[in-house]
Amino acid sequence: MNKTVNINLAGTSFHIDEDAFGKLSRYLDAIRKSLKGAHGSEEIMQDIEARIAELFSEKIESPTQVVTLITLDQVIAVMGQPEDYEVDDEIFEDVPPTSKTYAKSRGNARHKQLFRDVDNKYISGVSSGLGHYFGIDAIWVRLIWILLVFAGFGSPILVYIILWVLVPPALTTSDKLKMTGEPINISNIERKFKEGFNTVADKVKNADYNKFEKDVKSGTSSFFDGLGNVIKTLFMVFAKFIGVLIIIVSLSTIIGLVVGFFTFGSIDFWGNNTIVDNFAMVDVTNVPIWLLALLGLFAIGIPFFALFILGLKLLISNLKSMSPTVKILLIVVWALSVIGLAVLGIKQATEQAYDGNYIEEQTLAVRTGDTLHINMRADKQFSYDVRRDGGLELKYNKDDKRVIYSTNISLLVKSTKDSIGKIVIEKAAEGNNNLDAKKRAEAIEYSYNYDNNNLILDGFFITDTSNKYRDQQIEVTIYVPVGTVVYSEENTTSYYSYNSNFKKLNDWDNQAHYFRILKNEVACLDCKEIIKSTEKTDSLEALNPEKSTDSIQTIQENTWEEKVNAGFEN
Repeated sequence: MNKTVNINLAGTSFHIDEDAFGKLSRYLDAIRKSLKGAHGSEEIMQDIEARIAELFSEKIESPTQVVTLITLDQVIAVMGQPEDYEVDDEIFEDVPPTSKTYAKSRGNARHKQLFRDVDNKYISGVSSGLGHYFGIDAIWVRLIWILLVFAGFGSPILVYIILWVLVPPALTTSDKLKMTGEPINISNIERKFKEGFNTVADKVKNADYNKFEKDVKSGTSSFFDGLGNVIKTLFMVFAKFIGVLIIIVSLSTIIGLVVGFFTFGSIDFWGNNTIVDNFAMVDVTNVPIWLLALLGLFAIGIPFFALFILGLKLLISNLKSMSPTVKILLIVVWALSVIGLAVLGIKQATEQAYDGNYIEEQTLAVRTGDTLHINMRADKQFSYDVRRDGGLELKYNKDDKRVIYSTNISLLVKSTKDSIGKIVIEKAAEGNNNLDAKKRAEAIEYSYNYDNNNLILDGFFITDTSNKYRDQQIEVTIYVPVGTVVYSEENTTSYYSYNSNFKKLNDWDNQAHYFRILKNEVACLDCKEIIKSTEKTDSLEALNPEKSTDSIQTIQENTWEEKVNAGFEN
């Protein structure tokens, strides 16, 4: 059993094995000895410790994980041994820092990270940072910006501002090494620090001390630094506002999903319920409602939970991220939920992928010149209303047995060349194949009565609940010889197909009317068109009272049959 030690390395706490702690202490002491007497040794040590802490954080999966000897050896392999990286100060005297930097960056491009080079900037260091990243001199990047702006493309300015805000500056030695693509080890940290120290020393030697002191005391800053701070502040405010909106939307959605899960998902446990019954008539997967609600909660809720965390991060900059284990678990649960819903959706869709119909045909003893009376009826055990309102619903019959009930019936009246009429009843339904759809259509129960030119049709149909909701519907087509008069009761109006001439001629008055069936059209004998003809007769009376009065008197003295014929002739 090994003891563990809590250490603070560059502001980060770690649990480290006692043996590993001893080796790390000896390693850091050796580095301090190798740097003894060098300029900025303390700053170099701080950069080295920060890099070691960064490597530790990359290699451990959770804050409670202990840094072992194996982990420490891996870090030391990256950083290098102190005795292997002694840097001679003289190498910095002849070679300009920028030359060494670009030479190194071109050879290690794949290890680079984009930063703003604030040590070589005119405005914000974006161009010099891009130069390091792509391995070219910053002057060419600046020329490209200028050419794009003068070419009339305004977007480069916006892109530059966005990069200014989003790309971090290279402030530490580790950042500068990442920017140039150099390995972050002891040798490079020491060398980079000495480059910066020599650069600062040269500037100090050539500085106007009085002017420098005056500038420091006045606290002034450059125009672009101030502009950058303003832009950053505006972006931060905008980001906070967006974060608040994201939190409100995502949190509201999550709360709604949770409430929906506990209400809709618990319907199964309420016993006999209309919602459960109707859902069972639609569902073919036979999956419990609570499971569907749970899958929906995960499939929709997890993305919104991720948005909620994003909104919090926009508001709280130092918010701790979720552990990789939790992230992986959420992704797996979300993926399984989406896959589960997709499989159930495909199964549900295929159940209604095919249409099938079943046709019944029967002769009606209606001949040319006859008057056929059409009437619709209801069954009082289901409803008193005789009206088409479509849809499928569950009802109980006189034996207290549940059945599927619907008034989705379309009525058509057409002419036929035959000398006698007929009725065609076409039942339709959906299924997972053509045969299944045909059987469901055949299972629809529908009836009618015909006696002495009186046709009474059911205004509804029923089917067994085992057939479920499969878009069952009926189309009743009545064929009568040309010249037959059809008297349509007012309760049939709602059942006529919307493209039917009966529907158009009725003028939506929902009244009973007489219609004469012609070869390719239907003539209404007592609709508003006939009334308009009478109004024309009244106008003729004003012009010629004698002729108009005689004409009206003749219509009034005729029998009903003659009135009908007279209306047809008009």
